[in-house]
Amino acid sequence: MKDLIETIVKNIVDNPDDVHVNEIVGSKTTVVELRVSQPDLGKVIGKQGRIAHAMRTLLTAAAAKNDQRAVLEILE
Repeated sequence: MKDLIETIVKNIVDNPDDVHVNEIVGSKTTVVELRVSQPDLGKVIGKQGRIAHAMRTLLTAAAAKNDQRAVLEILE
């Protein structure tokens, strides 16, 4: 799941080297922490939060295939 989010975000930001993704795996829940630089934060969230919502939906669907739950945290 980490690779999925990392690939998407690196393709939409101006500074792909500043993208850091950390995955914390629990027994039933996986937390994916996404850190981007301040100038790229708006691109990751998107207009009215649509890009962030789409990434959360993809992550949830990928986790559901493994009977897991996933949470995406976007940090600056």
